[in-house]
Amino acid sequence: MTAGGEKGLLGIALHPSFASNRRLFVRYSAPPRDTTPDTYSHTFVLSEFRVSDDGRSVQPDSERTILEIPEPQPNHNAGAIVFGSDGYLYVAVGDGGAGGDQGTGHVDDWYDRVGGGNGQDVRANLLGSILRLNVDATPTATPQQERTTAADSHAAGYAIPDDNPLVDEPGLDEQYAWGFRNPWRLAVDGDDLYAGDVGQARFEEIDRVAAGGNYGWNVREGTHCFGADSCPSATPETVRDGEALRDPIVEYPHEDEGVSGISVIIGNVYRGGAIDGLDGRFVFGDYAAGGQLFVATPQDGDGLWPTATLPVVEDDADKLQRVLSIGRDGGELYVLAVGDGGGGVHRLTRR
Repeated sequence: MTAGGEKGLLGIALHPSFASNRRLFVRYSAPPRDTTPDTYSHTFVLSEFRVSDDGRSVQPDSERTILEIPEPQPNHNAGAIVFGSDGYLYVAVGDGGAGGDQGTGHVDDWYDRVGGGNGQDVRANLLGSILRLNVDATPTATPQQERTTAADSHAAGYAIPDDNPLVDEPGLDEQYAWGFRNPWRLAVDGDDLYAGDVGQARFEEIDRVAAGGNYGWNVREGTHCFGADSCPSATPETVRDGEALRDPIVEYPHEDEGVSGISVIIGNVYRGGAIDGLDGRFVFGDYAAGGQLFVATPQDGDGLWPTATLPVVEDDADKLQRVLSIGRDGGELYVLAVGDGGGGVHRLTRR
């Protein structure tokens, strides 16, 4: 494994039947492979490990590589992996790094007003997307799974769900949704999948992810045009039949009072019983939290959800200077954060 900056151990997921099969899935950064272009930074690795019967240790020699992707830049690595209610593994993949989805390893897309565009290209590579993989079925040999060139991905350990949106369509079958910059964290609530996509310089966003959804990067940053005064709300008719660019459900700026920050850290819908009035609302944070947490209230139909700060008592706010991750267990939410006196995991409750 290679670490530093945005590289390292980036995602862990237990198989839905972990109690009986002890299967653990890990997403990490590794050095370049022999086939990696000389100008590329490192390798995206998704692997499976076996865990001891008591659940306390991983068997190092049990690693089975599922997917590798050459990463052109050291940043925008995303890294979240989660199992959905359908039993499939969802894998978040950043746009390849650097800035603006441009430069080494970033292909041209359909939008000429802004260069680059891994997020908008579903044929050249798997960058800037959320993938959906069947890690339980016997891997099948498809053109996508036989890719071995340095510019593409090499997969060996999964099958493609038959209802993935690009099966029998132009594009790479692994892709479930695209148009992402750096979907750092994913969350599952029932049948809903959420992604927190870290913005470039102005806006952060949370997306409710749908099959075949295009979330706009690098044509848009959130609901706003990126790199141009105006931009389309859909792809051209010649590109996947003119698919709409989907709006996020939550958007907030980098500079403002109240709900603001520099790097979104999504949580999940609160389903616990410790805090009255919070049930069914979406709790999230930011890397530059400054002692704050945020909450969004779901709305029917399209459009942004109303957001507000979630009051945190003063003594506890000092512990939340940098929010790193938010998880859910049994409906209750837990915040991994760094603050005065070091870091820790904190359970949300009412005082």
